[in-house]
Amino acid sequence: MRRRQGVERRRRLFVTFSRISWVLSRSATACAPFVLSWLQATVYQAPSVCAAFLANIDAQSDKTVKFNGNMYKLPAWSVSILPDCKNVVLNTAQINSQVTTSEMRSLRSSTQDSDDSSITPELATAGWSYAIEPVGITKENALTRPGLMEQINTTADASDFLWYSTSIIVKGDEPYLNGSQSNLLINSLGHVLQVYINGKLAGSAKGSASSSLISLQTPVTLVPGKNKLDLLSTTVGLANYGAFFDLVGAGVTGPVKLSGPNGALDLSSTDWTYQIGLRGEDLHLYNPSEVSPEWVSDKAYPTNQPLIWYKTKFTAPAGDDPVAIDFTGMGKGEAWVNGQSIGRYWPTNLAPQSGCVNSCNYRGSYSSNKCLKKCGQPSQTLYHVPRSFLQPGSNDLVLFEQFGGDPRLISFTTRQTNSICAHISEMHPAQIDSWITPQQNAQRPGPSLRLECPREGQVISNIKFASFGTPSGTCGNYNHGECSSSQALAVVQEACVGMSNCSVSLSSKNFGNPCSGVTKSLVVEAACS
Repeated sequence: MRRRQGVERRRRLFVTFSRISWVLSRSATACAPFVLSWLQATVYQAPSVCAAFLANIDAQSDKTVKFNGNMYKLPAWSVSILPDCKNVVLNTAQINSQVTTSEMRSLRSSTQDSDDSSITPELATAGWSYAIEPVGITKENALTRPGLMEQINTTADASDFLWYSTSIIVKGDEPYLNGSQSNLLINSLGHVLQVYINGKLAGSAKGSASSSLISLQTPVTLVPGKNKLDLLSTTVGLANYGAFFDLVGAGVTGPVKLSGPNGALDLSSTDWTYQIGLRGEDLHLYNPSEVSPEWVSDKAYPTNQPLIWYKTKFTAPAGDDPVAIDFTGMGKGEAWVNGQSIGRYWPTNLAPQSGCVNSCNYRGSYSSNKCLKKCGQPSQTLYHVPRSFLQPGSNDLVLFEQFGGDPRLISFTTRQTNSICAHISEMHPAQIDSWITPQQNAQRPGPSLRLECPREGQVISNIKFASFGTPSGTCGNYNHGECSSSQALAVVQEACVGMSNCSVSLSSKNFGNPCSGVTKSLVVEAACS
């Protein structure tokens, strides 16, 4: 009993506004009958403390409600937080956040011979060296087993790659042949599969975002005598959540079958030899500090061929802007800078052709198909290079290209901030950190617009645009409305120029009242240097 008395007693009320709807219909204009379940309130109350959450789960329409004797406007699909059951400190649809516009700038580069110490001020790259990754089994510790083995359990995630290798003896009169031709069928759990017949690429396939399963059918040409069949199965990340995710496999699970007009040959149960990983991985070709005779320096290096390692040197871009590599022109592979992986690249992996929209509204229930853009374009072309990976002067870049590409087409880019922008209206609540408890009996400040330069040492050097009234547009493309204060630019300049961050209060004292009876907004676009 004492324990129960010692714990603060809370009362949680969950109301679907059957009672508040009566207040709405009497007290609020434009609140004629509507679906009452769009509105919800959750109240936490103790003898001296009260907090409330008012929610409008209508994804289309704003609502006005009366709660505890006060009127509150709830934008569509939003929640207002009232820490004292009276004052709104945050509404999820009216966040006072800063927007940054930026551009990716390609660096001009010049190619220098490896023995030339001169560099350009912006970027210099040496010529490319290459090493060929052999097809099939090259390791002495390869294992041979009858039947097909699941990839993840076999590799224990030690590598993305697993080779499957077997051989076929052809006499020429086999029922699965049509002359020297046969149809090869391979089923795989994913994620990527390449097929080599006698060392030459015969076909490839990949899973999709909705299903990693692969069913590859391709015509192949076999020669009399021994034919070597090598399958390179590749994983592209592994599931780590969801029901039974640990049971989701990968790799070739069969059948693997040759078929022709008079019969078929199922290779699924024959002896297969397995190799975990690539020879280049074992030789640490990605680590430039380890010298390897595999590297060949030749201006006529192979391009657009599968299973090639590439290596070059480059100078680190000057400054402290974020750096990325644009892998346009490459197929699929992995990249290392100074021996550290920056991840797998795959610019040839295209997004679906359909499903994109011209306008976007995030209100309403979440869906992965919402607000899609760049349909039919590469899912990613720019790959970040952390500045901490780079060193002054010369740096090493190593690529493993699995599908085939031309490394001369890749480029370095830097991300440069153009503007910082902010927008706030008179309907926005004050900043959370300005909230004052009722016991302090102080006048609560109104909403404020805040700006802050993105990097340490920067200050706001220029106010590109400022408007108080009814401005329109987006960051980088703002316009004055019919209602506009003539004082806005001067007020913001005085408060912000020369400062690393600033705050401008929305008040008639600062901006006057350019139009009565209208909800006014302040938008600002600034530059930092």
